[in-house]
Amino acid sequence: MTARREELAANLAGVRARIAAATAAAGRPDGEVSLVVVTKFFPASDVRLLAGLGVTDVGENRHQEAEEKAAASADLPLRWHYIGGLQSNKAAAVAAYADVVESVDRLKLVGPLDRGAADRQVDVLLQVSLDGPDADGRAGCDPSDLASLAAAVAAAEHLTLRGLMAVAPLGEDPATAFGRLAAIRTTFLEDHPEATVLSAGMSGDLEEAVAAGATHVRVGSAILGSRVNVK
Repeated sequence: MTARREELAANLAGVRARIAAATAAAGRPDGEVSLVVVTKFFPASDVRLLAGLGVTDVGENRHQEAEEKAAASADLPLRWHYIGGLQSNKAAAVAAYADVVESVDRLKLVGPLDRGAADRQVDVLLQVSLDGPDADGRAGCDPSDLASLAAAVAAAEHLTLRGLMAVAPLGEDPATAFGRLAAIRTTFLEDHPEATVLSAGMSGDLEEAVAAGATHVRVGSAILGSRVNVK
């Protein structure tokens, strides 16, 4: 366990240094970009080690794994981010433990999330697609649908609209993709000035995301290593 803690500490320090350098290069204030550590396929013991190293935000993208880890780590001061594709029949269950749901991309999810939150308040990010309209496996809503989706989330009793999330398309320069995202966000903020969160950037493209205004980056493999136990 000591060796694993040292490995995570070194990797975490490296990623934090990258974020700090990218923030400075973008002319933004130090500390303006937050880190969400993505722990999918890694054990709850790693989550516990990360918390001991100062990590406060943890991301998961599969409901069963996220639910189990959140329960196993309930004594830790963590914010759980659900970042994966969300099925409407799982949305209520996700809202019972997730503090932030980053992958809301269609109206059908809003009602179940609101019901599942019950007496909790759940932060919501709208996942916007940066893919072309004919892309296979397109994730996220079309930018033209953001207004109606935002209105539905804002009207939900137990959901709080916090901002946007996006993933750079495979095979495209992330700086170009995140440039489009920055433009989408500018328009979005005109109608929702309080929804300032922008979750974008991962292990391979966090610098480009920070340059485009990301407030949160989602990093997994650069901290935890290669995912060898993919199920």
